[in-house]
Amino acid sequence: QVRVLESGGGLVQAGASLRLSCAVSGFSSRIYYVDWYRQPPGKERELVASIINGDRTHYEDSVKDRFTISTGSAKNTWYLQMNSLKPEDTAIYYCKPTRVNWGQGTQVTVAS
Repeated sequence: QVRVLESGGGLVQAGASLRLSCAVSGFSSRIYYVDWYRQPPGKERELVASIINGDRTHYEDSVKDRFTISTGSAKNTWYLQMNSLKPEDTAIYYCKPTRVNWGQGTQVTVAS
């Protein structure tokens, strides 16, 4: 069974950093396209960052220069490094690899 697992969320103070991890199990092929989404409380899910073929990246304007998406050394693993966190970054963060269903996400809460 194919599963995606996000981890690394938590409660931090504004200005802190977190690194989210994403791993897909049960999928034999290498995945080359991954998005990170987030869903703030009471709002729609929104795209935060994407990575294609391990090196082409795209960021939503509000996270540019603060967040970095990367591919892990293990097959089908990825990271989202989040620096200078702000209260408005509070959300459930989801990793969405192509051809894989949504996972449960990981909660990030940034206190002011």
